[in-house]
Amino acid sequence: MKDYSKLQNGSDIRGIAIVDRGLAFAGKPVKMPNLTAEAAADIARGFLSWLCRRTGKKPQELKLAIGRDPRITGKTLMDGLMRGFGPYGCRVLDCGLASTPAMFMATVFPAFACDGTIMITASHLPFDRNGFKFFTPAGGLDKQDIREILEFAADDAKAGGILGTPCNADGAVHRSGEIVFPMEEADLMDHYCAHLRQLIIDGCGMGDRPLKDLKIAVDAGNGAGGFYARRVLKPLGADISGSRYLDPDGMFLNHIPNPENKEVMQAAAMQTLVSGSDLGLIFDTDVDRSAAVDSRGWEISRNGIVALAAALVAEDHPATTVVTDSITSRQLTEFLEKNLGLKHLRFKRGYRNVINKAVELNEAGTDCQLAIETSGHAALKENYFLDDGAYLATKIVIKTARLKAEGKRLDMLLEGLGSPAEEKEVRIPVKAEDFAAYGDQVLSELEAYIRGGAEAAQGVEEAAAWPTLEEPNYEGVRINFPEGWCLLRKSLHDPLLPMNIAADEEGGCQKILAFMADFLSGYEGLDSSVL
Repeated sequence: MKDYSKLQNGSDIRGIAIVDRGLAFAGKPVKMPNLTAEAAADIARGFLSWLCRRTGKKPQELKLAIGRDPRITGKTLMDGLMRGFGPYGCRVLDCGLASTPAMFMATVFPAFACDGTIMITASHLPFDRNGFKFFTPAGGLDKQDIREILEFAADDAKAGGILGTPCNADGAVHRSGEIVFPMEEADLMDHYCAHLRQLIIDGCGMGDRPLKDLKIAVDAGNGAGGFYARRVLKPLGADISGSRYLDPDGMFLNHIPNPENKEVMQAAAMQTLVSGSDLGLIFDTDVDRSAAVDSRGWEISRNGIVALAAALVAEDHPATTVVTDSITSRQLTEFLEKNLGLKHLRFKRGYRNVINKAVELNEAGTDCQLAIETSGHAALKENYFLDDGAYLATKIVIKTARLKAEGKRLDMLLEGLGSPAEEKEVRIPVKAEDFAAYGDQVLSELEAYIRGGAEAAQGVEEAAAWPTLEEPNYEGVRINFPEGWCLLRKSLHDPLLPMNIAADEEGGCQKILAFMADFLSGYEGLDSSVL
């Protein structure tokens, strides 16, 4: 029995895939790899076992596909996966350098029609990390699915009970364990790019070169997203000369591919402005997230990208519900509900949580067309509720082209969207051994403290000054202050209590922080020095 449980990262698998020797040179502790080719082979058998049980098919009846981002460990892990798949007779397609959303589309495109796919990526994490994301025709997997896959991966006997004995291509028993069913090269990204180009042609309605009057600056951060500039935008006539970092480089030497990173967004905004581009687009490493910059160099990320995606959806789906994560601003809610006439459900962090809630609403009869995190994960009902950064970018490109043809700009869609005067995030380490239970205790007692203070307030003036709980609320404790708001919650994966604060006036964050520090300083199981 092996233990791969620590590789689970919510609905993904992530681990250390190579030694970062720079840590040793810097005198910092070196972390040894735990996601190796050997682990990949076991995980492949785990996924194959899970898929056989889920579909009722034998391994020889399954068609799979593998793609990867440009990380330097991608090919090694792909070889490891094939060592797990190879002896069992399933057909496996090698999609090479790909994007995460494209790997899901390999289950949708008739030319591929895969039963399951794997994307080798660790999103925006450093070069020494890597991981796996899994898809079936039903979409991405959930936490429980990943847990089961890792249980199969750790137990050879359990997996063998489902997969049976490895066999040769002719069906004869194969006992050496070597790969006898090699991968087949597949042109998945050609199909995916053609799919996106056709969406733009149809959406613009301006002929086969609808982007000939647009200059678009793409920042791919040397991740997998360079294809969008070269194979989607340029063939449709766009000027992409302002683009940068399009070449895949698994060391990410220029900057981390992460549209949620402030420095990355600032640099992309400046590049869009100085290049005179009509639009800037920023992708994360595996292109399931994106953000934008308008022609003035204004960043459209976090609350802004949520507002823009909602504005695009509102045109065809008035009054629909938008599901977001828990840290969205008051100003966003006001914009969605008052300016766009939509409904806003502020839910939980975690893109699978947001997507699953949107699916649940639709199944219950509530129209919900958009599930989106402030991180840039945007999933639309019209696109299989797949969080696809390139699909959102395509929607933005279409709208930009149509607006320019009318003499208008993209930023006009966001008129009326306010923003907090200040924002701050503090990540409070939990020192207690059972950090999950301790975090629950802190949150429960904080909620009781806020309720009790409101009930004990003397007079109207004192009651008005005391903070109140945001209700309904689905994650952590969200508190409304006269100066703004605060959300304290448990981290999805780490022994931390992240605290997000936003204020509507200068100096408001400090006042809110002082209140929270006073309450939290009494907990010995927290490292309150960060406050």
